[in-house]
Amino acid sequence: MPLRAHLLELRKRLFLAAVGLVLGAVLGWFLYEPVFELLQQPLLDVAEDRAAVISLNFAGVATSFDVKIKVSLFLGVFVSSPWWLYQLWAFVTPGLTRKERRYAVGFLATAVPLFAAGAALAFWALPNAVRLLTEFIPEGATGIIDAQTYLSFVMRLLLAFGLAFLLPVLMVALNFAGIGRADTWRRGWRWAVVVAFTFSAVMTPTPDALTMIIVALPICGLYFVALGVCTLHDRRVDKRRLAAGLPQLDGTVPGPPPQARA
Repeated sequence: MPLRAHLLELRKRLFLAAVGLVLGAVLGWFLYEPVFELLQQPLLDVAEDRAAVISLNFAGVATSFDVKIKVSLFLGVFVSSPWWLYQLWAFVTPGLTRKERRYAVGFLATAVPLFAAGAALAFWALPNAVRLLTEFIPEGATGIIDAQTYLSFVMRLLLAFGLAFLLPVLMVALNFAGIGRADTWRRGWRWAVVVAFTFSAVMTPTPDALTMIIVALPICGLYFVALGVCTLHDRRVDKRRLAAGLPQLDGTVPGPPPQARA
């Protein structure tokens, strides 16, 4: 596919993904109240445990409206995740055959639960992070936290973990598209483990190492599961190319078949 066609395809997929996000945001507008209460609950729990005044503050006249729009867009990302994940798949794998495009069903069936699982793991770690960060408020002082700042922190945390859980799926998608072979992912497994633990340490700023390990292990496990899937796919591709007498994707050229050598 020429560069111009790739750019046109990218524009098309971005437009369709944006439409899905807008429709999801409209639904999120009506779900704002219960979701807002859920997102601020960790802060309320900390205030109750410490018997301190820790609350959200809507500083400006239009702040409450801005927060509602921001939360609605955030919900739109989650609600429309099956749609924009499909658009991502459709852009990454345009050159696959009709049979191989059926993998899109498996891609969505895997990506959507993983995205939700990553967000759920972040929400599980959120109370500890909020508790640690609010411990620096001096005794007797009042913690008046800007609502937009707090909600931006929470939403970035949930989205970061959701996207982190999607990276193994992206590995498999690139492998199926012939862009990245399993050997490439295998050589970088040490860096992947380091990045996973670094990401967990940064995104879960808690004093105990157990939380960091609990968060990092699923990410590492998903990486190695994706590596196994890529390895099996590469073997099938190599066997088909060998049977057809084509050069292997690693650059080696197969010898003549046994009948020809005899």
